[in-house]
Amino acid sequence: MSAGEKAKAKTEQVVGKAVKKTAHAVGQDTTAAKGAALEARGEARETKEKTKDTFKR
Repeated sequence: MSAGEKAKAKTEQVVGKAVKKTAHAVGQDTTAAKGAALEARGEARETKEKTKDTFKR
């Protein structure tokens, strides 16, 4: 996995989780859903990169 893509995936996961938790605390359901989507996108990116690495070997 390239270092840049790995960092981008982790960043999306961390930011998404922070947005989700903050929005839930404040009571903003729409923003919490956007944070959850961002977190899921980061997890999908990480899975994609791991799959690419698996087939390279």
